Amino acid sequence: MPMRDMIVIDEEKCNGCGLCVPACAEGALQIIDGKARVMRDDFCDGLGACLGHCPQGALTIEKREAPEFDEEAALAHVRRQSSQQPQGSTHGDHGHSGCPGARMMHFAATPKTEKESSANHHPTESTEPLELTSALRQWPVELSLLSPNAPYFQGADLLLCADCVPFAYGDFHRQFLSGRAVAVGCPKLDDASEYVAKLADIIARNNLRRLTIVHMEVPCCSGLVYIAKQALELSGQTLPVHEFTIGIDGSIKEERKRAAGF
Repeated sequence: MPMRDMIVIDEEKCNGCGLCVPACAEGALQIIDGKARVMRDDFCDGLGACLGHCPQGALTIEKREAPEFDEEAALAHVRRQSSQQPQGSTHGDHGHSGCPGARMMHFAATPKTEKESSANHHPTESTEPLELTSALRQWPVELSLLSPNAPYFQGADLLLCADCVPFAYGDFHRQFLSGRAVAVGCPKLDDASEYVAKLADIIARNNLRRLTIVHMEVPCCSGLVYIAKQALELSGQTLPVHEFTIGIDGSIKEERKRAAGF
């Protein structure tokens, strides 16, 4: 067999998010037993289009013995995958067979109607349907799962949001999420250094218009501001920054605008 470039996957780094799967136009990658795998060597062209989509840096290229890339077989495989996918389930994931919760999607917000449970209704309250419109236009939202190359980041107004905020602030979708790409995280429980590196990469690649930071009033949550500051410095970019502090009571405790970063 010839020596040629092939994708190599570091299983220690791979968390099975599956973002690499739709990035492979030849369908060579698949999530098996919670890890990304090259399912057939002759499906892999070795060009590395998937590399930048891995949030963990688990994919590299190395030269090794492998069968020649079979473009015809790879494309036939992709067509089979597409034909087997349920109608209406694509939303930009291109036959992704990884973790369903990490499939990259970009979509328009659609109205949703919900009827409040009768157990939660006061007898004198109206029983008319409550119409709620979601402003979410992407998936995933967790910063650790986001790809810096995701199309919804290009030229976006980015919302960096602590994960408790949507529970505390009742008008979150209308006031903060609408019209923005979003990255969600917890500065207390997650790895701040990974957040800094990922956020810096997103800022550096996407010509963002503005960064909006929303965090809770508790001291540990202000670490999100530190993460954003470090990421901006690492990226070498300058952005207008709009910061909001949300109280545990659901009010906006403080608002700060910075025309050119921190």
